[in-house]
Amino acid sequence: MRKGLLAFATVGLAAVTGVAGCGDQLASGSQADGGARKPKVGVILPDSRTSARWEGADRRFLKEAFDAAGIDSDIQNAQGDKSQFSNIAEQMITNGATVLMIVNLDSGTGKAVLEKARSQGIATIDYDRLTLGGSAQYYVSFDNEAVGRLQGQGLSRCLTEKGAEKPVVAYLNGAPTDNNATLFKSGYDSVLKSKFDAEEFTKGPDQWVPDWNNAQAGVIFEQMLTQTEGRIDGVLAANDGLGNAAISVLKKNKLNGRIPVTGQDATAQGLRNILAGDQCMTVYKAIKEEAKAASDLAIALANGQRKETGQTVRDPESGRDVDALLLTPKAIYRDDVKDVIADGFVTRDEVCAGKYAKLCAAAGIN
Repeated sequence: MRKGLLAFATVGLAAVTGVAGCGDQLASGSQADGGARKPKVGVILPDSRTSARWEGADRRFLKEAFDAAGIDSDIQNAQGDKSQFSNIAEQMITNGATVLMIVNLDSGTGKAVLEKARSQGIATIDYDRLTLGGSAQYYVSFDNEAVGRLQGQGLSRCLTEKGAEKPVVAYLNGAPTDNNATLFKSGYDSVLKSKFDAEEFTKGPDQWVPDWNNAQAGVIFEQMLTQTEGRIDGVLAANDGLGNAAISVLKKNKLNGRIPVTGQDATAQGLRNILAGDQCMTVYKAIKEEAKAASDLAIALANGQRKETGQTVRDPESGRDVDALLLTPKAIYRDDVKDVIADGFVTRDEVCAGKYAKLCAAAGIN
């Protein structure tokens, strides 16, 4: 793991020889009738609009891993369309996928897709988002409550550094259909509730953003400012896209840089906002490590093996314990931007072009 930025929050993977035992869905190297199938992994990504990570990082790292292992792969993007998501899954199943990895758009659609794959003897992995009530064999993600805690701690730190007194904090939560968004909120609520209870901070507007839609987030935040007559002193935005939407509104009102805004994903835009002083912090999730963990599992299943993760996550809807791998996120402030670039997640050129060159130099990025 490079530069120590990230570590697994779980025991290392241990391979177990042979296919899954009775009662499990078949590992993908075989069919129910004993006939051999060529290993092939299908991956469905959710969209390219809500975060740059899906096409800019996940696709690339997953494909590189499958290619290196000599495993055929089919990676497609549903572009936020539930019907398209289901159609892609049907196509992958028909075209001989032996392992299916999904990032669900919502648990209902994801659950139906997973069940169809399972009925066809196809091994399944929930990637990044847990499908509530689903049947995925594995779940690979980050510790998402820890992500939220880092955001809550970050906003508290930035408000304190600004000397804010009883600041009004607004929430821009992620999609209500995304279990990760629920976990993020649980994490930052666990930090900020004590501040609200002690009347150190004041709870302001608290809204979910359907489908993580950045344009809609801007509209919602503008309404928040109007409703509070401009009395918002800090914004807990669940990712960099939502954070940038809020920052755009703050810029229109000449309030950017005065009101701390959080984020997540360490996107190039989010890092530029941090360098400019418009965003308080972001949360870095090393997608390369997440993709490696997921691809290792998929490759093992494709080769007729199971792996023990040493960890499980409880599905709150079904009560099922799902074998899981959770990775540890890292808070990124101005002085840490260089670490994200050094880790290869984004390039210096992406972050430091044009007017940001001087800001990068001042932050020790060279």
